[in-house]
Amino acid sequence: MNDGESSKPTTAHDPGHSQRVAGCLLGGAVGDALGAPIEFMRLSEIRERFGPQGLREYAKAYGRLGAITDDTQMTLFTAEGLLRAVCQGELKGRCDPAYAVYSAYLRWLKTQGYDSESESFSFATEPLERPEHEAVVPNGWLQHVNELHARRGPGNTCLGSLRSRVSGRLGQEPINDSKGCGGVMRAAPAGIVAESVEHAFQLGCETSVITHGHPTGWLTGGALAVIVRVLLDGRSLLGAVNDALFMLATDARSAECREALAAAVSLAGRGRPTAEKLTTLGEGWVAEEALAIGVYAALAAGTFSEGVLLAVNHSGDSDSTGSIAGNILGAALGQGAIPARWLEQLELRDVIATIAADLVTGFEETDAWWKRYPGC
Repeated sequence: MNDGESSKPTTAHDPGHSQRVAGCLLGGAVGDALGAPIEFMRLSEIRERFGPQGLREYAKAYGRLGAITDDTQMTLFTAEGLLRAVCQGELKGRCDPAYAVYSAYLRWLKTQGYDSESESFSFATEPLERPEHEAVVPNGWLQHVNELHARRGPGNTCLGSLRSRVSGRLGQEPINDSKGCGGVMRAAPAGIVAESVEHAFQLGCETSVITHGHPTGWLTGGALAVIVRVLLDGRSLLGAVNDALFMLATDARSAECREALAAAVSLAGRGRPTAEKLTTLGEGWVAEEALAIGVYAALAAGTFSEGVLLAVNHSGDSDSTGSIAGNILGAALGQGAIPARWLEQLELRDVIATIAADLVTGFEETDAWWKRYPGC
């Protein structure tokens, strides 16, 4: 991308809102799938195996091409929780979105082989009474997608926090001191459903703090949600990052988040992007590094494919940085910018596209919609 406020990845047309939403979720999943087979590999090992340019196409992970990881799984459950909060609010009475997303994460936890049906979990605010669910589709539809029950490298912080049955909450005592990237990598849906930049920041922070107690672990979730929200309105990526920096500046604990984003913007303006330059931002295991790498890759790229390939070819958390870059580039460019060959081989493509379409719809006053998203 070129420098300046007007700069954004080149595209032949300006995609509509629904195409941007689909691009955000599908793009994140593509980046996740590209990074999955090379996570934990050093850059030298990646180049030795795939050639001097590194990985350029899907490679097998978890026994198949285009396999998603826990990053996409948790992103889908974030979206489901937010949709169920809206449905509850429209039909049965207000539901705290953070509580709805926490409940969704407990359903994800069950898909990973842990019992999440216990009522002995706690939330920092008194939860609203759960609605009566119709027995036809207990707990909605997403939990019943068999492929989502595969374990794809779930993060220890996410598993440990959810298994404790205690949810993190803004303004409350932190449940841990983790700033791993497991909070930010799933935050994009908060930006999709948000009504404003301020709302996006709040929702992104609220959904990330559920499992990650260090301020950087959840402030980065708010920042990514802001970036997505602004891009869905058709504004430039640089403008979106500036809005995220503005929102971060409202919290005194955000210094390392702001410094990481500023470093990404500065680096993107220093000529041709390379893996060696990207490495100066870190490896992506912690939240501010993962966000900075995703932003740098998106800013420095001319196309979707260039951006996600830059984001995954490094010594670090390649699936998470690829997922974040894919969320950003997909929201900026729309689904049409994602190479068809990658979409065709993407695991659970139809499920991801369905969630994206439902996020655009938001709510339908039908019995079928309630069965799909039966409240909090």
